[in-house]
Amino acid sequence: MRQAYRTALVTGASSGIGESFARLLAARGTDLVIVARRAEPLDGLARELVERYRVAVEVVAADLTDPVERDEVERRLRAEPVELLVNNAGHGAFGAFAELPLDDHLAQIDLNVTALVRLTHAALPGMVARGRGGVLNVASMSGFAPSPGSATYGATKAYVIAFSESLHAEVAAKGVHVTALCPGFTRTQDEEPAGLIWLRRDDVAKAGLVAVTTGRALSVPGAQYKAALPALKLVPRSLLRAAVVRVWRLAADSR
Repeated sequence: MRQAYRTALVTGASSGIGESFARLLAARGTDLVIVARRAEPLDGLARELVERYRVAVEVVAADLTDPVERDEVERRLRAEPVELLVNNAGHGAFGAFAELPLDDHLAQIDLNVTALVRLTHAALPGMVARGRGGVLNVASMSGFAPSPGSATYGATKAYVIAFSESLHAEVAAKGVHVTALCPGFTRTQDEEPAGLIWLRRDDVAKAGLVAVTTGRALSVPGAQYKAALPALKLVPRSLLRAAVVRVWRLAADSR
């Protein structure tokens, strides 16, 4: 069943894929709550969306790794429910695991996993009670494969995929859609071109919104990544580890 969402809360909305989500939803007439750490870019985006699309846009400046600020967003979700929650905010620290500070790894877990779980728990019970709603969790193709150079990031995204698929199975029959969006490498600026490896942020956001609207558990944007997904499940893990090292090096060289 396709759902049209009248209200949505988007985290990490000040730039990148999160900004694309906000723009696409506003163009559909969805009233928004946009969340990010910095108020200034959110304020500018809100003014533009209100003027262009005549939707209501509420700005919430909050660091979702700060327990006090995160609690405020959770309370907002419980007190004033939205029909769609987009858990887009995420953080990646790249480099050999042993060479990065422990705090970098823990910060990724705190934002990519803990905040996502807490916000989902704040929003989902009300959706189930109302018999409709959606949760779109931004994961990554790295959640399907070993991720040398980003071990903690890949592990957090594997959690998001498993978590989202499990929730999808729990609540789909109750009219609530939960989807994991699993993009590959994505350009976060509009002027940056796509390519063999790189996706455009608007294309990624569009794919995620189509998937959660239609009730699909997983969305993998891009023909190249759709084609790669079956291989990730079938190739022996030793060969897969060797292959992903080459892919990550290629991606680093193309930045």
